[in-house]
Amino acid sequence: MTTVPQTCEQYSAHLPALHLLVNLGWHFLPTAEAMALRGSTREVILKARLIEVLQTRRFDYKGEEYPLSPSGIDQIVRQVQALNLAEGLLPANERLYQMLTLGVTVTEFMPDGKKHQPTIALMEWGDITANRWDVTEELEVLSTHGTHHRIPDLVGYVNGLPLAVIEAKRPDAAHAGKVTVNEGISQQLRNQRHDEIPHLFAYAQLLLAVNHAEGRYGTTGSPMKFWARWREEQFSDAQVGEWKNYPLEANVQAALLAGKPPRLQAYFRQLWAQPLLPTDQDRLLAALLKPERFLEFLRLFVLFDRKAGKVVARYQQFFGIRALLERINLRKPDGGREGGVVWHTTGSGKSFTMVFLTKALVLHRNTQSCRVVVVTDRIDLEDQLARNFMNSGAFGSAVATKKDGEKAKVGSGRELAKRIGQGSERIVFTLIHKFATASKLPECYNPSDDMIVLVDEGHRSHGGETHERMRKALPRAAYVAFTGTPLLKKDKTANKFGPIVHAYTMQRGRGWYRGAAAV
Repeated sequence: MTTVPQTCEQYSAHLPALHLLVNLGWHFLPTAEAMALRGSTREVILKARLIEVLQTRRFDYKGEEYPLSPSGIDQIVRQVQALNLAEGLLPANERLYQMLTLGVTVTEFMPDGKKHQPTIALMEWGDITANRWDVTEELEVLSTHGTHHRIPDLVGYVNGLPLAVIEAKRPDAAHAGKVTVNEGISQQLRNQRHDEIPHLFAYAQLLLAVNHAEGRYGTTGSPMKFWARWREEQFSDAQVGEWKNYPLEANVQAALLAGKPPRLQAYFRQLWAQPLLPTDQDRLLAALLKPERFLEFLRLFVLFDRKAGKVVARYQQFFGIRALLERINLRKPDGGREGGVVWHTTGSGKSFTMVFLTKALVLHRNTQSCRVVVVTDRIDLEDQLARNFMNSGAFGSAVATKKDGEKAKVGSGRELAKRIGQGSERIVFTLIHKFATASKLPECYNPSDDMIVLVDEGHRSHGGETHERMRKALPRAAYVAFTGTPLLKKDKTANKFGPIVHAYTMQRGRGWYRGAAAV
């Protein structure tokens, strides 16, 4: 007997999404259990779960490990709960993101009577098993004014914090002529309004709208036009299919189907007993919500920009930066780092790709001690990149000042020579022609292999002599060229900088996400 495809939301999107998430490593938390952990529909965090995780955290004091005291745990819970929406949704969301990435500092009174202030991680970025992964359905949340409830389809909790919100829709539009994924996005946008349930979105880091045949993702504050599709470059369809077809444990299957109509239960028991092919919904869920990938994405590929708002990476930025990190960590025979070319077509968000890369270099354990020199050939490009870096917190602080951006820019060749030879700044901006003066000065030399040179529009003005001056000043640096212009076979860019490390061409971009210029 064949199983007839069903199109209502429970059949086509909602339960299949839960099923895959469980197989990817999330623990299914029935609605009633989630409510018990929340306490009321006004609360969006699972306070008891957060406390449970914090009880496992340890801090070091005079060479010994200590658990958090009840007071220390209470300090963290209070800070996590005290997001101030009066300032606006995005500032509150950024505050929570800082707590996730930087940890929360508490005051502990030690056995020797001294006061100690350790910083405690809310997330263990390097070990998925040190975090608690829960996904629940039909999360009923009371609106700001207490007048009504909204019910997001699925919410993914990490350590009791609602970090992923998913609207799972049926493939046929409820309203003629409307695409259902757009309906899911519209619901996510409506729910963020100040009179709806913005307190959920103060915590949420990744938002998805899926149906059987399609999926798009955004983040808090993303307008509909910037919700993007994803094209996976690592997980094959065979791999996603393998995850999808893991047999569900009997108790998990029973929990997923509990309280559902008998006909729906029978349909899924039969469906899950057969081999299933991956759908576009499955591909997006696996790409962004497999626990290891979700942690990597949140840590390295989220930015807060004063002009663009909150920005999450598009797939070409994600895979391009991953490929670059791998390449930069390779060594040449002289110990210097390898470089290469990133060819991302115009309008693919190249400025933000450079900012994401710098953030990743600062956080990645193999490149934490590196300094970055950003080289452009036009003053307007230098200004634009400095602004992007400054607005997006690439200077190591969440809110860099205009002064920080100006200080990072080099005023003269003499100043460039000094910064190369004796400077300690994490990021330096310079125009390429300043190497002409700088290279003649004896201090313009740094043999360190912890220098990384990012060259914007590497196909232009990096002629033989200019390029050689840079190489002479920084002989063991990694040189990475970014270009949005199609490379010709005779083009020397790849030869000067190394191989093409990642390409996102017009052909690849066509038919996929076209709004990436803003990010």
